[in-house]
Amino acid sequence: MPSDQRRPFVIAGPCSAETEEQVMTTARQLAQKGCHMFRAGVWKPRTKPGGFEGHGEPALQWLKQVKEETGMLVTTEVATPEHVELALKYGIDILWVGARTSANPFAMQALADSLRGVDIPVFVKNPVNPDLELWIGALERINGAGIKKLAAIHRGFSSYDKTIYRNLPMWQIPIELRRRIPDLAIICDPSHIGGRRDLIAPLCQQAMDLGADGLIVESHCDPDKAWSDAKQQVTPDVLDYILSLLVIRDDTVTTEGITQLRKQIDELDNQVMDILAKRMRVCREIGQYKKEHNMTVLQAQRYNEILDKRGAQGSLCGMDSEFVKKIYEAIHEESVRQQIEIINK
Repeated sequence: MPSDQRRPFVIAGPCSAETEEQVMTTARQLAQKGCHMFRAGVWKPRTKPGGFEGHGEPALQWLKQVKEETGMLVTTEVATPEHVELALKYGIDILWVGARTSANPFAMQALADSLRGVDIPVFVKNPVNPDLELWIGALERINGAGIKKLAAIHRGFSSYDKTIYRNLPMWQIPIELRRRIPDLAIICDPSHIGGRRDLIAPLCQQAMDLGADGLIVESHCDPDKAWSDAKQQVTPDVLDYILSLLVIRDDTVTTEGITQLRKQIDELDNQVMDILAKRMRVCREIGQYKKEHNMTVLQAQRYNEILDKRGAQGSLCGMDSEFVKKIYEAIHEESVRQQIEIINK
């Protein structure tokens, strides 16, 4: 799995380090496929107690053995200063911080303090909840401890609603992270986003299409017998096949060919802003009318009518109806804000 024009850099390995045999078998198979970075969870606190929660320090010895035998770099998750101390003791090359830890500023600061003066790459997964500021804050705490080799891992976001994904990708969040911190590497975790092995391939391709710098994929020598997250792991052979099918886009191609089209987009955006400004002006006039006639700002029936009508109209125009509804929800929120200002003057 070399990093070349056809493939991204990939970190691969099982969800959990279960046994020495399982770790070494998987590592040897991945090394034969050209993998250079091996991952395995040593500490595995689960959502509910009672499941396999990792072997801890003994498993670090297995990762050390992987490194010595295959030459691969090894990485594992750390959640406490004690984890960091042990990982460094056993020569772990890269540390990653999990989603539950990155959501906790206290835990992140404790990790940052334990890393002060250490020169090691640290990857930070997005928090469980879709909060970009919390994600950036976690990265800043690690960077503030003097860690310069930082990367973000996009593993998706929890949702109460049942969807095809284990964790919603919410691609707009890593895209905004890239806009805010252009030099930060972003690695996609299709295993945790999808939660199913059949979703790994399309998620890998989508990540590449959106400019992800690499992938971290769970791979197990016998996925069906895995002690944790069996449904989202693939064999090294399957992973190699998935990677062989990836289309890696060239992000260095000149943009001269689309310059005129982008000018059209800019002109249309200007028109959209002009129309929105006119719409808000009418909304303010409506707000003044409501004030004079002692009417409530929110007219639920009218709001529902707008959402349904524009959603259907958007669908007829080739757009997703839910996308159009979200736009009008945002427009309505701003309209309500402006009308409340008028009524309370």
